[in-house]
Amino acid sequence: MLNESQILAALRDCFDPEMKVNLVDLGLIYAVETGADPDSAPAWPRQWVKVTLTLPKPESHGNGLVLEQVSNRLAGIPEISRVDVKLVWEPPWTPRLITEEGRRQLGLQAGLVSISSAKAT
Repeated sequence: MLNESQILAALRDCFDPEMKVNLVDLGLIYAVETGADPDSAPAWPRQWVKVTLTLPKPESHGNGLVLEQVSNRLAGIPEISRVDVKLVWEPPWTPRLITEEGRRQLGLQAGLVSISSAKAT
């Protein structure tokens, strides 16, 4: 069975279309749940995955693309039989959720968050 860290590693291939940083390092992935899927086919044990995520701003045109990226990336993993992507707006995303690696990719100083409010809302 895949664990949460393996799922998060796969999700590092999914990027926010505006900030060009992966969803994990932007702090957009809030939760990953997995479980055995007894109804899956073929016969080897496979699992379902549920990803709860948010996005930097509700009105972005790229939001549908992000959800599709997550679903498609995980659906391409043979051990996964079913993917559920849940978009939430609470708690709201803030730049404080960006990892140190994400800050490095964005050119921000460690510990200093200075993304424009247009991208943070």
